[in-house]
Amino acid sequence: MSPTEQPSLEVTEEHEGTRLDHYITAMLPGRSRSQVQRLIRDGHVQLNQQQARVSHAVHTGDLVDLDIPAPVPATPAAEDLPLEILHDDPDLVVVNKPAGMVVHPAAGHKRGTLVNALLHHVQGLSGIGGEQRPGIVHRLDRGTSGVMVVAKHDAAHLELSQQFADRKIEKAYLALVWGLINTGRRIDAPLGRDPVHRQKMSTRARRARSAVTRITGTERLRGLTLAMIAIATGRTHQIRVHLNSIGHPVVGDSVYGGVRKHLAADHRVLGTLDRPFLHAYRLGFVHPRDGRRVEFTAPLADDLQAVLDMLRARRDRAER
Repeated sequence: MSPTEQPSLEVTEEHEGTRLDHYITAMLPGRSRSQVQRLIRDGHVQLNQQQARVSHAVHTGDLVDLDIPAPVPATPAAEDLPLEILHDDPDLVVVNKPAGMVVHPAAGHKRGTLVNALLHHVQGLSGIGGEQRPGIVHRLDRGTSGVMVVAKHDAAHLELSQQFADRKIEKAYLALVWGLINTGRRIDAPLGRDPVHRQKMSTRARRARSAVTRITGTERLRGLTLAMIAIATGRTHQIRVHLNSIGHPVVGDSVYGGVRKHLAADHRVLGTLDRPFLHAYRLGFVHPRDGRRVEFTAPLADDLQAVLDMLRARRDRAER
């Protein structure tokens, strides 16, 4: 199938009552059911011009429209992209991912990803953990900067992946949020795909997975809070969705309520942000080679640090 093809299918009588994913798989024999289910969940399929569930039953005369993303090359190309390496040993590499960089190639992001950069800077990654995601054991959102660990061989990949699955990885973030939030706040709300906007995550999803976010420290900044956050789970957009759900969205987050059109004088510096103020500043785990506990930190990115410095200066002047 051509990468640019957008097939439109009309359900005939012989498929009356068939599940949507089964119907599309039957009509597009070159795609597996798991691929079709992913297309549906990611919002690339419309049933009668509406988003639909995988299990939705189709009926005679229904129209099914697909928008299939271009395929991603099986083996990403190495690219000489700037990459700050915090630690490098025979088993793993720890990097400070910049904001704006997607972790691995996907539809719409074939190049310029962290994987492309890693393949240039780190030798021997090809194939570890899958050809499209060599060495990757966890992710950060495109707009989130901070510390990430990448496995260099299959044994390290397996061990680190298991630690993430068992929630033994210590993950700590810094987020600037709207309003005043207290240290010790715990948000326990399962997350899943938003039932209406399939590209977003929500606490109102029909199918949701457990997620817990804890506020471990705070700094007040005149109507804002710099929050230190710990998570055991690592659901997609977890921190951003959880904070928005309690009325304290991450500053600069245009997807989950963090952008304000009109800024007070104290907050005008926030207009310089072009991404969420969210940074993964610490990552702790058991080293796969010798079992010792290790911890790595990444300083705030320059754009976030500049905003924070100005907010602190303005607060301190007002309190004199």
